[in-house]
This record gives sequence, structure tokens and C-alpha cells, in this order.
Amino acid sequence: MISYPNIDPIAVSIGPIAVHWYGIMYLIGFAGAYCFGMYRAKRSAGLWTPEMVSDAIFYGALGVILGGRVGYILFYQFPAFLDNPLIMVRIWEGGMSFHGGLLGVIAAMFFFARRYKKHLVDVTDFLAPLVPIGLGAGRLGNFIGGELWGKPTDVSWAMVFPNDLLQLARHPSQLYQFALEGVVLFCILWFFSQKAKPRYCVSGMFLLFYGIFRILVEFVREPDAQIGYLAFGWVTQGQLLSLPMVIVGLGLIIAGFKSQTYPPRSPENSGSEKKHSEKQGAKKTGAKKTGAKKKA
Repeated sequence: MISYPNIDPIAVSIGPIAVHWYGIMYLIGFAGAYCFGMYRAKRSAGLWTPEMVSDAIFYGALGVILGGRVGYILFYQFPAFLDNPLIMVRIWEGGMSFHGGLLGVIAAMFFFARRYKKHLVDVTDFLAPLVPIGLGAGRLGNFIGGELWGKPTDVSWAMVFPNDLLQLARHPSQLYQFALEGVVLFCILWFFSQKAKPRYCVSGMFLLFYGIFRILVEFVREPDAQIGYLAFGWVTQGQLLSLPMVIVGLGLIIAGFKSQTYPPRSPENSGSEKKHSEKQGAKKTGAKKTGAKKKA
């Protein structure tokens, strides 16, 4: 068993104001997404500008926070919400849901795409490789806070978390999620998106692999006490919410490669590409006319 590094979840305390590591991890996630977004914008040949990246991160932050909170209450605290709807605004009590945050970000990107007259999926394909940075940082925040731990186990790397009333050796499932949803997912999406891919494919890869990783980790993660297992003695709420992600993600990848529809390469090249296609069309038309004359 490995000793849990008992880190104070409060990073800085000034009088009554306390800054938690979990909140700092959110800031690190947004800052990391901004930096890598700027790098991707420079490689977009003018299709994305620094202003667009800044706005996208701002819209995304709102979607994460609002969607994450609403999703947590509706997915994990719905009976309590019906008894007392005011728990929705008790953010100091904690409680965020990834799946709610995902829906919030999609809604936010819809408004962002309308503002900049972009295709919604072109926006999500651009931003998808940046999301694992925030996911990984958030899981580290869970680990430092000693929350969302795993099931009891006898593996050599098990840990006893200070907030666990039973004081059992458990899987450090937060670190599993940091590794899979953060590091591995970032590497998959980053390298997959280095070369132009058909529309829908990058977003599909994110949904597919996040769903797979989350379903796998849920087998060793302690289910939420107020919900427990939903079916068969092992199906959790996290698995149930992640399964549609796998299905939709796989569908987007298949649809993307079948359609072979690519987003605009750059504003500067769009005119030349159009002229090139018109020339190619004219050549084909001329060839058809020549063939018709020969047959006549």
C-alpha cells in the first residue's frame, strides 16, 4: 500500500477567503487549453484568430461551470432537488458533473459558432484536443481533495484516503482517470488532429475514447452513495451516461470518413480552391464535349 500524500485541499487562505486546489486546477485547465488553442490557431492559416480562441475558452468556461452544476443536480441529486430546488445555487457545497459540463459546452459552442458564422462541428473539432487538459487537471484536484475514490482493493498501490470513514485501502481511481481521460486522451486527439481529418472525426474520437475510458474506470470507482448501482449489481450512473457517448462518437467517425467533407482550410485559400475546382470542372466539361463529337 502507498501512503496517501495528505495535501491540504486549501492552497491559500487569507482571512475568511480560502482558495482550494480544486479551483486552481480549473484555472490551470483553462489556461492550458488557451495556450494549446493559440498554438493550433497559428497553424490554422488565419481560420482561427487569437480573439476567437479567447472567446471560445470564455464560452467554454461558462458552459463547464453552469452545465456541470446543473448536470450534477439533475443526474445525481434529483430527488433532493425536488425537495429543495435551492440546492442548485449552493455551489459552495461542491458537486460538478462531467456529462452536464459537456452538454453545457456544446450549448455554449452553438452560440459561439453562430457569432463567428462557423459550422458547429468545425468548432468542436478544433477544441476537442484541448478538453483533456482540463479533465486531467480536474482529476488531480479530486485526488488532492481526497474525493471520488475507488473501491476497496489489495493492490500494492492502494491508498487510504483521510475522508474515508471506513479507512479502507482503495483504488486511487482519480489518478486512473487523470492518466486515461487526461494524458492518454490528449495524446490520442492531439496526434490524430495534426493532419486534416474529415468533419466530425475529431469530435467523434473524443466522445468515443472518453466514453470507453470512463466506463472502464467506473468498474473500480466507488459509486455515488446516494445512487449506488443501477442494474446487475455493477452498472453505475457514470457508465450509463457514458454509453451514449461511445455510440454517438463511433457514429460520427463513420459518418465523417464516409462523407469525406473537410472544413475550410483557410480564408486565403478558399478563393483559389474555388477557382481551381471551376477549372477542373471546365476541363471535364470540355472533355465530355470532345468525346461526344468523336462519337458523332
